[in-house]
Amino acid sequence: MPLPRLRTAGTAILVTGAALLTRRALRRRIDASPLWPLPALEQPVSGQPRSRALKLRVARHERVADGVVQLRLEGGHLAALPGWEPGAHLDLVLPSGLVRQYSLCGDPEDTSSYTVATRLIGPDEGGRGGSLEVHEALREGVEVEVRGPRNRFPLVGDATSYVFVAGGIGITPILAMVRAVDAAGADWRLLYCGRSRASMPFLEELEKPGGRVTFAAEDVDGRPDVRAFLGEGQGAAAGTAVYVCGPEGLMDAVASALPEGCTPHLERFAPAASAGGESPFEVELRRSGRTVAVGADTTVLAAVRAEVPNVAYSCEQGFCGTCQHHVLEGEIDHRDELLTDSERGDSMLICVSRARGTRLVLDL
Repeated sequence: MPLPRLRTAGTAILVTGAALLTRRALRRRIDASPLWPLPALEQPVSGQPRSRALKLRVARHERVADGVVQLRLEGGHLAALPGWEPGAHLDLVLPSGLVRQYSLCGDPEDTSSYTVATRLIGPDEGGRGGSLEVHEALREGVEVEVRGPRNRFPLVGDATSYVFVAGGIGITPILAMVRAVDAAGADWRLLYCGRSRASMPFLEELEKPGGRVTFAAEDVDGRPDVRAFLGEGQGAAAGTAVYVCGPEGLMDAVASALPEGCTPHLERFAPAASAGGESPFEVELRRSGRTVAVGADTTVLAAVRAEVPNVAYSCEQGFCGTCQHHVLEGEIDHRDELLTDSERGDSMLICVSRARGTRLVLDL
């Protein structure tokens, strides 16, 4: 073959290869961030994935207390699942599309599976169907999409001692912490509260460390005396790390019983603040070319969905991140339990957060 034709063929191969690499890089960029800069769209892209999702199989579905099921999720073909530390949680994308968050309560050293537990919450308690779906739909053999792990409730490792307070299913993140500090030989105590002994999971395991766990089942022991528990020994002394997970009333009781200057580490079942506000404001949807009014008694999500119905959302409580959007202009009143400090600079969860002023501009 003549030399010029060889050069032409080689050039064609290089051009084709470069084009293929460019297409692959572009596809990776789009997959990783659906909100990368785009021109105006007929149907604006909504939300952004918070992490790569895994497809896991329910290997075990077990009732561990009244109204509480524990799931063991396995990766199957995966060599090892992403690691996690006590306090971390998973996002479960349920078959219906709902996204719910559950604390990991298994062994961080087990890289072949994740373990979570959830309590069935009925409509009379404010349940919106997620826990019911976990109980009834995530049976053994079912495949479920999982995002994470993420940790917004990390265990500090340099405390002189630890005090834990758990209410009901709030024991799930605390359980992994108790195992970790006990294995490290640290000084710790736990107050574990529940409506009834039958509804409190993991009792058998927690009853083993003699003297370290105080149980307060209301059907047997009455309401817990949080102040008395925190006053025992050096429970709230300087250098003690206090961790609380449970209903809002329990958190308030712990906070009021602690000495001044002692701030507990908290993980809530629900947002700390209401999504409602004192004043209305406007939200401009820059890419769709619309402006919506947000009343004092409604959310940004509700106002936006009235104009752009395809906007994705799930938990409506500031936990899952499905409705995270970039903010181009305006000051944000953050009310979520999810975003990092760096993310709060230019994004918000529109299900709970609001404007501090009279106007916000969203990249939507």
